[in-house]
Amino acid sequence: MLGIVGIEPIADLGIILATAAIASMILQRLRQPAVIGYLIAGVLLGPHVFKGVALDIELTHSLSELGVILLMFSVGLEFRIRKLMKVGISGGVTAAIEVGLMISLGFLAGQLFGWSATESLFVGGCLAISSTMLVSRAFSEQRLRGGFVDVVYAVLIFEDLLAILLLVVLTAVASGRGLGPTELAITMGRLAAFLGALLAVGLLVVPRFVAWIARAGREETLLIAAVAICFAMSALASAAGYSVALGAFLAGMLVAESGESHAVERVIAPLRDIFAAIFFISIGTLLDPGLIATHWLPVVVLSAMVLIGKVLGVSFGSFLAGNGLRRSVRAGMSLAQIGEFSFIIAALGASMGATGDFLLPVAVAVSCVTALTTPAMIRSSEAVALRIDHLLPRPVQVATSFYEAWIEQIREQPPDRGQWAEIRRELVMLAVDSGFLVLVIASFRPIQIWLIEHVAIQMGMKQVHLEWWHLGLTIALALVFAAGVVRRAHRLGGDVAGLVLPKAGEGGLDLGSAPRRAFTQILELAIALALGLPLVAILQPFLPVSSGVIALALIVLGLVLALWRSLSSFEGHVRAGTELVLEVLARQSREGQGGGHGEGGGASQTMRADVSLASATALLPGFPDMVPVTLTAESAAIGRTLAELNLRAVTGATVMAISRSEQGAVIPSASEVMRVGDVLTLAGSHAACATAAALLVGGAAAAVEAEEAASTPH
Repeated sequence: MLGIVGIEPIADLGIILATAAIASMILQRLRQPAVIGYLIAGVLLGPHVFKGVALDIELTHSLSELGVILLMFSVGLEFRIRKLMKVGISGGVTAAIEVGLMISLGFLAGQLFGWSATESLFVGGCLAISSTMLVSRAFSEQRLRGGFVDVVYAVLIFEDLLAILLLVVLTAVASGRGLGPTELAITMGRLAAFLGALLAVGLLVVPRFVAWIARAGREETLLIAAVAICFAMSALASAAGYSVALGAFLAGMLVAESGESHAVERVIAPLRDIFAAIFFISIGTLLDPGLIATHWLPVVVLSAMVLIGKVLGVSFGSFLAGNGLRRSVRAGMSLAQIGEFSFIIAALGASMGATGDFLLPVAVAVSCVTALTTPAMIRSSEAVALRIDHLLPRPVQVATSFYEAWIEQIREQPPDRGQWAEIRRELVMLAVDSGFLVLVIASFRPIQIWLIEHVAIQMGMKQVHLEWWHLGLTIALALVFAAGVVRRAHRLGGDVAGLVLPKAGEGGLDLGSAPRRAFTQILELAIALALGLPLVAILQPFLPVSSGVIALALIVLGLVLALWRSLSSFEGHVRAGTELVLEVLARQSREGQGGGHGEGGGASQTMRADVSLASATALLPGFPDMVPVTLTAESAAIGRTLAELNLRAVTGATVMAISRSEQGAVIPSASEVMRVGDVLTLAGSHAACATAAALLVGGAAAAVEAEEAASTPH
């Protein structure tokens, strides 16, 4: 309650909600996230600014816990098993790379600032998870949908899953149980048993119960039932020693399986928004502006890490997952912020005494800085993506279009049981080798202590000799398993590349060696980042500062240098293939001379080109399907140059050749002006070619519609 005024707790609640409403209105007028207003309101109502007027902090924090529970319940409502399968590998690979990178960078920054290993781990957790709330609000205000937006939401889904796992691990760490391999294994085992039991029982009861309530058509009953399930499972999680956030998240997942998640989301949204506002105001009451001023350097450094690290992590991860350069860069720039999960993680560390009182103010300050930059970064992402594409070396530009098409072929081709069985076997062995590598490194210190206590003392050995012997054995074992990881990653990359580019038969001419080598090495780089960054994040507390990061950086550098040599060879393969396409189209043009140039002639010319390209593709391993597009007088591209259209940067498709009745087939140049009757040969993924064709014929609006249609799952 207000200390000097003596108003009852009900008045405190009224003040909190009134302040939240005013803050939301002001920030809406300023076109800024309402969360920032709530945090500022909390600072003003807290004990650090106006000493004589302060809310009852205990009451505020009790109410804010309801906000956490309802926020996590809403996050869970977005998760369904089918939805996870749909976003699948793409979202998972991207999230693993980005979250692993940010935890590693955050841990390294914490160590450089002199913070403890536990505090540094919490810093990494705070930097790892982007804000679903801020991103969805920014997309809504800018009316963005489809394309890269779907990529962003896929990444956010897996980020939220990893955040739940982080909360469990950090809870164990904060309680002093979690930094040893034995403790971590016990924690993960207990978590698996708890989740298995809760989900097994919950899936049998909760979806049916919610569906039965929803059929009655009474929204208030549905609201009460949903909140009851949410609070009951939060209480179960708390009783089992886990965060209430985990129970609320699981409750949301189980309710989503009923198929009524949209109805539940609609009725619970007002209640969630009320208590979410209280949660953010509660966080604000804990903020001491003096602490933020004292720790201004960490705020600046960590904000820069989020803005740069998340853009790089998401962009690289998304591209390697097959989402194309433009969509990946735009997704990366959209996710360069932290938010609600960062507050929950920082508050957890503070409440359990695992971190100093500086972490929560620093995390909130970083969140405010990155929240303010998010709308501008999303708006400028298109221009930045096009600029990056323009600056890329020619071999990399060629590879980006082909790589996206290869990944699309893997997704669309019917599965070969033998090939996929081999890939699954390599994945299992890769996981086994990685697990043993973590075990060897993480158990180094506990085993060393045991050896000193039970071997050196009892056998009379010198401690230093035993330590060196143990260090050498650990390094040898670690190198064995690390070599196994590298070997498995190489085989896995080759097996996946073989799905699209199989090797030639015994004694046959292997025309696909150059593209297969390039594809394999790109996949090796993807595996190195998707596996290496999480491993480094896990092993940071057990390794000397930055040694894991340096080791991974050297591996990645070696892969990049090898890949650059392969891309140069692949560019020569593409050049030779382009000349073959030109020759085939030139022959087709000579044979088809005398055809009309009207609408019917254009259609006939396109059909002949289709047949010719099909015959050429059979001789060009690694080339994606090529699509001819005929330009008519109504086409939007008429009179514009290829440089102005910038097809490859905008759509991901490459113009391989242009066929003209009077010139035959010509190699396209940036200054080439599009004419009526031109037949452009496009190469790239189906989605990229469809978007490029729509842009050529119907203009930018048609291209946007085509991209959204291509990104919508059927």
